Amino acid sequence: MTYSHLNGLEYLMVHKKELWKEIRKVISDVDANACRTRVSKKTRMQGELKFSPIEMNRLFSRHLQEAQWHESRVSYWVTHSEKLIRATMALPPDEQKSRIEAAGEQPIFSYNQTDFVKDRVALEVQFGKYAFVAYDLFVKHPAFYVRDEINVGIEIIPMKSLQAEMSSGPGYFEGELYNVIRNGRGVPSVPLVMIDVEP
Repeated sequence: MTYSHLNGLEYLMVHKKELWKEIRKVISDVDANACRTRVSKKTRMQGELKFSPIEMNRLFSRHLQEAQWHESRVSYWVTHSEKLIRATMALPPDEQKSRIEAAGEQPIFSYNQTDFVKDRVALEVQFGKYAFVAYDLFVKHPAFYVRDEINVGIEIIPMKSLQAEMSSGPGYFEGELYNVIRNGRGVPSVPLVMIDVEP
């Protein structure tokens, strides 16, 4: 199942057909059952094999790297002054730092990193803690979009049915879909595609 926010899926289907096909192939090539390696320690499920989020991430990473997806970082400088941040946000990083120092403030180095980028599409595979999904959707993808590094962001998230069979509790598609819809059609302000995965 997919959810298209601000026509993210439509953009892929029209402008990045081969990339969209490649993403679907990567998803189908990941053998979830090979990731059922974690032995449950919970009393009522003791001894049952659970899906390992770490193993699933590793398999997705391997397939995406083989398809020439790569990490990307956007560096910038911040300070406590809202006025300075607004004035320097669109500048190159070295100019941001100089302007902050010239104003007598302390520049603080920061960056946003996304695991997989290809042809102006960012993709995150999120089997980590639920807070990481919100960060991807509401901070990371918008940051790359605003800086004109990407045209669309993709988030791959487990369905609740898969999450319930995992050894730890990452976010799940249905809950994150609710969070995006609750914020209204224009938030986050970046075209997105949310893709659920299940075994």
